[in-house]
Amino acid sequence: MNAINTGFIMLCSLLVLLMTPALAMFYSGMVKRVNTINTIMNCFIVFGVITFVWLFVGFSIAFGADVGGGFVGDMSNFMLKNVSGYNSSGVPNALFVVFQMAFALIAGAIITGSLVGRVKLGVLVIFLVFWSALVYSVLAHMIWSEEGFLLVRGGLDFAGGGVVHISSGVAGLVGVLLVGPRKEIPKGLQAHSIPYTFLGGILLFIGWLGFNAGSAGAINDIAVNAFIVTIISASSGFIVWILTEWILHKKPTMLGGLSGLVAGLVGITPGCGFVSLGASIFIGGASALICYVGLSYIKYGLKLDDSLDAFSLHGIGGVWGGVATGLFASKSVNADIAYEGLFVSGDFHLFGEQLLGIGVCIALSAVLSFVIFKAISIFTSLRVSENAEIDGLDVALHGEEAYND
Repeated sequence: MNAINTGFIMLCSLLVLLMTPALAMFYSGMVKRVNTINTIMNCFIVFGVITFVWLFVGFSIAFGADVGGGFVGDMSNFMLKNVSGYNSSGVPNALFVVFQMAFALIAGAIITGSLVGRVKLGVLVIFLVFWSALVYSVLAHMIWSEEGFLLVRGGLDFAGGGVVHISSGVAGLVGVLLVGPRKEIPKGLQAHSIPYTFLGGILLFIGWLGFNAGSAGAINDIAVNAFIVTIISASSGFIVWILTEWILHKKPTMLGGLSGLVAGLVGITPGCGFVSLGASIFIGGASALICYVGLSYIKYGLKLDDSLDAFSLHGIGGVWGGVATGLFASKSVNADIAYEGLFVSGDFHLFGEQLLGIGVCIALSAVLSFVIFKAISIFTSLRVSENAEIDGLDVALHGEEAYND
């Protein structure tokens, strides 16, 4: 055991685990007060569900020996069988399982933001079980396993821009299309507690530093770079979103600023171990602008009820992050990469591989999410009753109220 690296990954695992309850806080502050408990439950129930999916089959599908031409792992680690010893960084393999499990948790939790206020809890649980095993774990194998199809070709995704954010954002959008919009979509501000959302957003930001830096697997120059560029990109995204609102609407909002913060974080995630500090300023700011336009088009152009903008921020931001990695990845930051970005080397190879990886993430998540939701709908309706939806899901589904006046 390398005690320093092990301590680092333990800390990063704790930070990534923090992201799931932080996201629950972030989401729940943005909904009507009568849906507060349900929104938290939808988000945090992944801790009690995906944990066991990951321990039983997910980890083995993602990091087991390849049996499908770089597309899927075998069942050699079923229920953590043969998980012992240490990896090349001196970190216990069992700890690596938990670190990666925290990524699977937050990926599932992101999806729930698209469907607040109308989806059945049981439907959501069943969907997340199958999605985590068949979509998330398979993508993790293709992109992060040493034998993974996309990794072998030279594609890059340092901390999960495609595996986590594109896949979950696309799944949320498919859910919006199949579950349908809320019966009463708020015309104005629906957030019942912006300070609560702010606290959740800042805790999410802090956890994200472990998400990105910990993906280096050890304390080294790459981990430090990932830590620093994550902060810079988040700051750039935050201020660009605020300035955009200020210019267009004359009123910079806290919720908008937090959206920009998240957009900047998503945008830098796939490239944080490959891009320079200067590039991260542009990546974060551009991510905010792109997500702002995408959110506006989805909500007001297409009129899709992506309730808490899971696709607009994570799906669109993840796509931009993958593209940006293909533009700015540099061997001066990470000498282990096979190809540099288009703007660094003038070579189109990495850029093309990034587009392929983005396409694979979108296609796999879209198709299988559609199939899973449709299969569930054969046995039960996907959404709650109209009365429960209008009255609020906290009391109707959970028999609890977030606030006692």
